[in-house]
Amino acid sequence: MHDCTAACPTPSRPTNQTSHQAGATLRVRHAFAYSPVALAIIAAGMTPATTLAQSASTAATETVEVQGKAPGANGALNLDTSATAGSRLGLSPRETPASITIVDRRVIEERGAQNTQEILNAVPGVTSHDAPGSIGVSYRGFSSGSLAQLFNGINVQYSIAARPVDSWIYDRVEVIGGPSSFLFGTGAVGGAINYVTKLAERKNFSEAQLRLGTYDLVNGSLGLNRRLSGPDSGLGTHHLRIDVNAQDKGSWMEGTHSRSEQVATSLLSDFSANLSHTLALEHQHEKVDRPYWGTPTLNPTAANPAIDPRTRFKNYNSVDGLYEQTVQWARSVTDWKVSEQLSLRNTAYHYEALRDYRNVESYTFNATNTAVARSSALLQRHDHEMTGDRVDAQYKGQIGGLRSDWAFGLDYSVNNQTRFPNSLSKTISTVDPVNFSTERFFDIPGMTPGFVPDRDNMVTTLSAYVENRTLLTPTVSLLTALQQEHVELDLINRRAISATAPATHHRSYQPTTGRLGVVWDVLPHANVYAQYATAADPPSGILSTAAFADVMNNTDLTTGKSIELGSKLSFWQGKGTATAAVYRITRKNISMKDPDDSTKTILVGQQSSQGIDLALGIVPSGSWELQGNLTYVDAQYDEYFNGTTSLAGKELTGTPAVVANLWTSYAFTPAIKLNVGLRHVARRYADAVNTITWPGYTTADLGLSWKPTPTLTVTAQLRNATDELYAANVGTARVYLAPPRTADLSVNVKF
Repeated sequence: MHDCTAACPTPSRPTNQTSHQAGATLRVRHAFAYSPVALAIIAAGMTPATTLAQSASTAATETVEVQGKAPGANGALNLDTSATAGSRLGLSPRETPASITIVDRRVIEERGAQNTQEILNAVPGVTSHDAPGSIGVSYRGFSSGSLAQLFNGINVQYSIAARPVDSWIYDRVEVIGGPSSFLFGTGAVGGAINYVTKLAERKNFSEAQLRLGTYDLVNGSLGLNRRLSGPDSGLGTHHLRIDVNAQDKGSWMEGTHSRSEQVATSLLSDFSANLSHTLALEHQHEKVDRPYWGTPTLNPTAANPAIDPRTRFKNYNSVDGLYEQTVQWARSVTDWKVSEQLSLRNTAYHYEALRDYRNVESYTFNATNTAVARSSALLQRHDHEMTGDRVDAQYKGQIGGLRSDWAFGLDYSVNNQTRFPNSLSKTISTVDPVNFSTERFFDIPGMTPGFVPDRDNMVTTLSAYVENRTLLTPTVSLLTALQQEHVELDLINRRAISATAPATHHRSYQPTTGRLGVVWDVLPHANVYAQYATAADPPSGILSTAAFADVMNNTDLTTGKSIELGSKLSFWQGKGTATAAVYRITRKNISMKDPDDSTKTILVGQQSSQGIDLALGIVPSGSWELQGNLTYVDAQYDEYFNGTTSLAGKELTGTPAVVANLWTSYAFTPAIKLNVGLRHVARRYADAVNTITWPGYTTADLGLSWKPTPTLTVTAQLRNATDELYAANVGTARVYLAPPRTADLSVNVKF
C-alpha cells in the first residue's frame, strides 16, 4: 500500500492539464464497457447504472497556490496532495470521488494538536475520546470495528490499537468517509483513518521542541534527518531520520499520572534512479497510573443527567490502577520503477503490541446519592502480533485510445491475539462520594497477580485488489475498484471446554467489495462527483477479539453500501477552497442478541446514516486565514431489538447530529500570530431507547505564537479556554468527562 511521504518518490499520476486525451468523445456508457473492474462490480451485485444516472464527479484541474502558502495552511483546504486514504493510484482529494481529508504537518503545528486524537478534531464530523481500553472515534454515525484504523496504510484489525499517540512522530493523518473496504479490507463501512509516520527525506535538517504546561506537563521532542553517504560512495545514497518524543505529566483527575515515549527511525536508500528501499522502525510506550474511567451520574437518571460538581475531579479507581501498552513496528518498503509506465512496491511488515489493564472500572451512586458503589474489577492482558507482506503495482496505459491508469496488488497477513481476562462484576466497596480512599488492586479478594489465557484469535487474510481510472473525456474520469478477500478465523479455547466454548472453532469469509465513481470538471477549478461503494464488517465488531458466541452461529459478515454526491472547488482567484458532500450509508446484518436465547447472536439488524458535510477555507489577505466545517448526520437503527424492545427509528448512542468547527489566524506582524479555534458538538443520546440526553457543548482554544527568528518559535496555548464542563463520552450511570481549561508553552527551534 502506498504510504509515501516526502521521503518516497512521488507516484506518477495524470492531471487534467497533462493527461486528458484531446479529442476523446466517447460517451460514458461506451467507455464504461472498457473497464473490467466495472464489469466485475456488476457481477458482484452492485448497481452502477443507477449511480451513473445521477453522477457527476471530481477531477483536479491544477494545483492552486494561495499567496505562497503551502497546501494545508489554516485557510486552504488540502485538495491537491496525493492521499493514499482515497486511492492507490496516487490521486489527490480533488481527483477522488469521495470525501477525503488530509491533516498535514502544517495544520498539526498551527493548531497545536498534541496527539492523534486532537488531530482528528480537524476532520469534518469526527468526535473522539481517550477513555482507556477504547478508541472512541465516531464518524458518519459509525465507530469501533466499522471504522478502519490504519498505520501507514496497514490495517491491524483492532480499534484499540489507535490509542492517542503524541503528534510529534506523525507527518499527517488522512481520512476517507464512507465504505472503503475496497481499499483496506473488512471493517471499513463508516470510513478509514490512516496515520502516516514521518519518514527519512533527501535533505539535512534538525528540529527540537520543549513544551511545559499545567498539571506538571513536561514534553521534549527531537528530530534529525541526515545524509549518511552520497552517490560517489559506490554504495548508493542513504538518508537516516530519527524522531524522538518523551512526555511526563500529571492530570486534572485525582491521582492519575502518565508517561509516554515514542521513537520513529527510518533509513532511505537510493540504489539507483529507479530503485529505493526504506527501512522503518517504530517504538511506542504509554503507562498511565490510576487511569480515570468515568464519573458517576446522579440518581434518578433523568432525561437530562447530571453529576455532583464535587465529584468532577474524583477518581474512584484502585490506588494502583494501571493501563500500559508497548507497541513495536517494523516495515521494509522497496520501490522499483520498472519503466515509465510500470512501478512496483513491496511492503513487508511486522507489528507487536502488549497491553495491560488493572482497574476497578464502574462507579454508581446509590438511590439517595450519598454513596458510590465501585464494581467491575478487571485484570486483563492483550498480546497482539501481526505479520504480513503486500505487493502493489501501478501501470499507466490506455484502453481504446483513452488514458487508463491501473493499480493492483496482493496482501497476505496473519493476525494473532491472545487475551488474558480475569474479572469480578461484584461490588468491590461502597465509599463516600467526596471523602474516600481506595484499595490496592491485589488486595481485592479473588484478584491475584498473573495472567491466565482465555483464547487465541488467529485471523489469516489473503486479499487481491484492482483499481482503475479512465479518462472518458478531457473533463470526465471514471474510477472503479474491486477487492476480493479470503479471511480465515481460528478460535482456540485456552480454558474450560463446553458446548458454548468448544476447544476450537473455524470460520471463513470471502467478501467482495468495490467502488464505482465519476468525476466531472464542470469548470476549470470546480467539479462534481458521484460514488457508489460497498463494504463488509465483522458480525460483532472485530474478528481479532470475537468470542465464540459472536461467530459460532453467524456464517456471514455484515454488508454496507453507500451513495455519495459532492463537489470540490477553488474560487476567488485561489483565495478560497470548498467541499460539499451528501451521502447515505446502510449497514445490514448487524449482530444482536437472540430474543429467544441470550447465549446466541443473530444477524438480522440494520442501521443507516445519511448526512451532509461542508468545508470551507479562505485566505482573505496575507495576514488573515479562515477555515471551518459543518456536518449533519442522521444515524439510526432501521431494524434492531434490545431484548424484546424494537429500536427501529432510534438514534445511535453517542452520535451528535451536528458538529461544527471554525479556525482562524491573524498575523499582527510577520513575527506574531494569533490562532483561535471554536468547536460545537450537539446533544447526544446516552441510551439505546433515546430517553437520556447529554447536552451539546461549545469549546474555544486560543494560541499565540512569536517567531523572533526564522528558526525559533515560541507558542502559548490555552485549551478549553472557557473551562466548559462537558461529556467526552456519554453514559447512563457513568460519564467520561473532558479535561478542564489547560495551558502550555512550547519552544521550537530548527537548526
